[in-house]
Amino acid sequence: QVQLVESGGGLVQAGGSLRLSCVASGRTFSRYSMGWFRQAPGKERDIVAAISWSGGITYYVDSVKGRFTISRDSAKNTVNLQMNSLKPEDTAIYYCAANSGPDIKVSSTSYDFWGQGTQVTVSS
Repeated sequence: QVQLVESGGGLVQAGGSLRLSCVASGRTFSRYSMGWFRQAPGKERDIVAAISWSGGITYYVDSVKGRFTISRDSAKNTVNLQMNSLKPEDTAIYYCAANSGPDIKVSSTSYDFWGQGTQVTVSS
């Protein structure tokens, strides 16, 4: 069992930055690949970025490439999402998720554990 707690969301102007963090409970964090998803009102929950359990492989959806960076610190049981050059269309609830396997997954149905979400609002 893994419990995930996100933090770092907030209100920022377009062009600004935020850093989301997700702290995982449990001693087997290093055995989970991790993902960040987002869900805007009336829309599906979509992948934003993902990272393998080794941290050596990352994935980004096209719309955030070059602006967002996912990283993990297994010593601190933490996965981070650095978001730069934010746009109003990045506004959503952001969720951290854990998949009990080494490889990156992009489908929400592949993830076993979810955090409660953190709101990110980007004003124009």
